Amino acid sequence: MTVETIPVSRDLQSERRAAAEAWRQELTARGILCVNLISSPGAGKTSLLQATARHWSAGIPGSNPGPRMAVLVGDIATDRDAQRLAPLVPVRQLTTGGACHLELPLVKTGFQQLTSRELENAQFLFVENVGNLVCPASHDLGEHLRVVVLSVTEGDDKPGKYPKAFRTSDACVINKIDLLPYVPFSMEAVTADAHLVKGDLPVFPVSAFQGDGVAEWCQFLQQQRALRCCRP
Repeated sequence: MTVETIPVSRDLQSERRAAAEAWRQELTARGILCVNLISSPGAGKTSLLQATARHWSAGIPGSNPGPRMAVLVGDIATDRDAQRLAPLVPVRQLTTGGACHLELPLVKTGFQQLTSRELENAQFLFVENVGNLVCPASHDLGEHLRVVVLSVTEGDDKPGKYPKAFRTSDACVINKIDLLPYVPFSMEAVTADAHLVKGDLPVFPVSAFQGDGVAEWCQFLQQQRALRCCRP
């Protein structure tokens, strides 16, 4: 059997990391915190974004409305989630046509489709990744924060079963806590499991449906923006 050696002179992973870092710096310069949401299908990424938008749009009585946000929604097919978000925030659909995760070029294309008016005073860009706890954990989209969303209906053993998704994330949202009385899910067990994977991972129990925990989640986001990319 003949063996042929093919030299590889390009480090594609290094190029991708550099592109992601350049994009992150560009968003930082604009004062925009980019948040990459990953989860299994149906964990509630879209409902969490709806709750976040509603919380901020309400603002504080007697003050200006809350932070401005835009959303890029990734899906294999359909724009159903984008339609749900469109009445609340500027949104663009990113359809992968079968790919199980988003990649940076598609994210940048979606961002460039947002108008200057839609991005006026924008402080947050949310990227709702394709529902999948495996592939999205391996792709840097130039985000400042990666947040893994887990619903109580999925079981409390997911951090141990999908460790990379939790190890590479900066926070974990446990969604649908209003269903805790009806499902076998332990907040103590899932938190302990998550902290075995990443000891300092912040965990936010949330009911996007009822609004519980949304204020604490939004406060965390604002604190992270102040730390990572707030305008002087």
